[in-house]
Amino acid sequence: MTTTAAHVPHGPDDPCPAGIELYGRALREGGIGRRDASPVPCLRETGLLRADPRDPARLEAVSPALALHRMLRATTDRVVHARQREARLAEAFVPLLRIDGRGAAAAERPAIRVLSGTGPINEAITEAMTGAVRELLCVQPNVHYSDSRGAAAQVVAMGRDQALLDRGGRIRTLYQHTQRHMPLVLARYEQLRGDAEARSLDEVTDRLIVADRDVAFVPAGEDGTLALEVRHPALVEFLADTFDRLWWQATPMYPQTVHRPSLNGITPRQRAIAGLLVEGHTDAVIADRLGMNIRTARVHIAKLAATLGSDSRAQLGYLIGRSGILDRGA
Repeated sequence: MTTTAAHVPHGPDDPCPAGIELYGRALREGGIGRRDASPVPCLRETGLLRADPRDPARLEAVSPALALHRMLRATTDRVVHARQREARLAEAFVPLLRIDGRGAAAAERPAIRVLSGTGPINEAITEAMTGAVRELLCVQPNVHYSDSRGAAAQVVAMGRDQALLDRGGRIRTLYQHTQRHMPLVLARYEQLRGDAEARSLDEVTDRLIVADRDVAFVPAGEDGTLALEVRHPALVEFLADTFDRLWWQATPMYPQTVHRPSLNGITPRQRAIAGLLVEGHTDAVIADRLGMNIRTARVHIAKLAATLGSDSRAQLGYLIGRSGILDRGA
């Protein structure tokens, strides 16, 4: 006799482990007796089991594909309703937040606050974005963006960003050129709906988030577990102005993609590397500055040397200077 795990009362949205176990048994055996199914009522409530028209004493298992589709559709409907409720609450509370922001509560907020831990940092960013209605400025350097930490942060950010876009705000993001074709970055813009733009540069600042030019977030450590919440108007305006200056120098990548031209066989990336080489930087520093691994940096350096006909590092610097590829306007 097969023993089913004890059923623990739970919400109506999902089957429990005991329910899944019994549902699998019903699939394997072509059905199950009503008496056997009675200790696990969630199977009927979630529609995984239904009456067997051929035998009143038995229940038949609904197709897993049909059941999964129905549950996912219900989940999607709940998400849509939750976003609509979020938008209604934001619309109602934004004027109140602005009133509060000019009053005693704002005076109690420090101009700069140290945030420690990924959880508190995300909570502070979420709070700031909930009150934002105009724009979000972001700088996303190529650090942790392709690992599990970056993927997890992307999931958290997508909901916040879409909510701002739904309220009529806009998002502008700066990346490094090495991120232009990253699947995680491309997937982000395939999903976002609204006024979202992205551009890229060879080098960007460390991570920066500015919400409505009222509050900014910057890292306070190398491992990403410390951050500063900046609310001093002069500092926030300085950071926003820095972003604007970088933005107008950057190459569009979404929604309009602009391809950077090569010059005399030298690609834009090799040109950026050339600039750092003549400054005397090591391969490791060049890779870090341009957001690539050291092996990729060395491949580009080798290609640059081959294009210019260099046999040594010292000669390469000399040939870069003679080539004119770093001249302004070249």
